[in-house]
Amino acid sequence: MITEIKDVPPQIVAFKAIGEVTHEDYTNIIVPAVQKLVSQTDEINFILYLDTNINFTDSACYQDALLGLKNLGNWNRAAIITDSSNIISFTKAFSYIIPGEFKGFSKENDEEAILWVSNKA
Repeated sequence: MITEIKDVPPQIVAFKAIGEVTHEDYTNIIVPAVQKLVSQTDEINFILYLDTNINFTDSACYQDALLGLKNLGNWNRAAIITDSSNIISFTKAFSYIIPGEFKGFSKENDEEAILWVSNKA
C-alpha cells in the first residue's frame, strides 16, 4: 500500500510504502501526484519511504518502469528511505541509468533526505 506524505516542501512528492504495492497504488496515488508536480515545476523531486519489507506486484513494477520512462527528462532528485543497506546501495545505481540524482538514506536520516531532495543540502 502506498500513501502520500503531505508535510514536505511543495517542490517534492513523497510516499510511504507498506506491505504490498499494487498497480492501483501507482495509478491512483503516485502517477497523479507526479504529474501534478511536473506540471507545476517541470521536474520530479521524489521520496519513497519504505516502511517494511515491500512486495511490488508485477503490474506495480511495470507501472514503476512506465513512470520512469514517461518522465525520463524530468527527474531531478529522488531518495529512497529504508533500513536496507542493499536498497540504499542499489538506489545510487539509478543515477547512472536515468537522468537525475538518486540516493538512498537510512530511516534515521529522513530529514536529511528531505533537505537533499528539495535541493537545500
